[in-house]
Amino acid sequence: MVKDIALRIQSLDWASIQNDLDASGFAKLPVILTPQECEFFMELYSGEASYRTTINMTRYRFGNGQYKYFSYPLPELIQNLRESFYPPLAKTANRWLHYLKKPQPFPETLQDFLKICAQYEQLRPTPLLLKYQQGGYNCLHQDLYGDVFFPFQVVFVLNHREKDYTGGESLLVEQIPRAQSRGHVITLEQGSALIFPTHYRPVLGKRGYYKNTVRHGVSTVTSGERYGLGIIFHDAK
Repeated sequence: MVKDIALRIQSLDWASIQNDLDASGFAKLPVILTPQECEFFMELYSGEASYRTTINMTRYRFGNGQYKYFSYPLPELIQNLRESFYPPLAKTANRWLHYLKKPQPFPETLQDFLKICAQYEQLRPTPLLLKYQQGGYNCLHQDLYGDVFFPFQVVFVLNHREKDYTGGESLLVEQIPRAQSRGHVITLEQGSALIFPTHYRPVLGKRGYYKNTVRHGVSTVTSGERYGLGIIFHDAK
């Protein structure tokens, strides 16, 4: 099940993905996970042994739903997804740093990046599974978790839109300096994914690049249940 994950990710059209990230700040990916892999994660959600904590979103006013953070060691499939997505996204991250004239590029491998997280006492894993039932939603937010954060994250939808649930679109909102905010509504098919900024994206203006702050969330699920998988690359404090 996990042997060809790296090959699937390497085989993506990364030139087009890099262009989308520069032009729009996000990139919608084709189907990567098989139906069997999606089913594996949805079945895994009902257990407790794989997780370090469970968050009731209503309790913290984050929205309406529930999510669970995995503990180390991560399931092999998630570990492979995290390790395989990191290198091409690190190239984009370093290009964005160059645009903004910032030093300290991101290392080439996930393990070297996590060593930096550890230096800042960020040691808790952040990949997570999310579940929304009818009426569920996720308020606009950012997943930073500490002083060190990777500028991209990847989210998968694990079940069928329009069959298993309706509504529940992925939301991105850009805060544009001295202007009104811009929203993006993205729908994903089972096993497909969205790459989006964790904190901000660089935008070219008349005087060089500036930052647009980006927040993400999920619109209200109007029927059924929606499952998601979030791949976050930095560890949490």
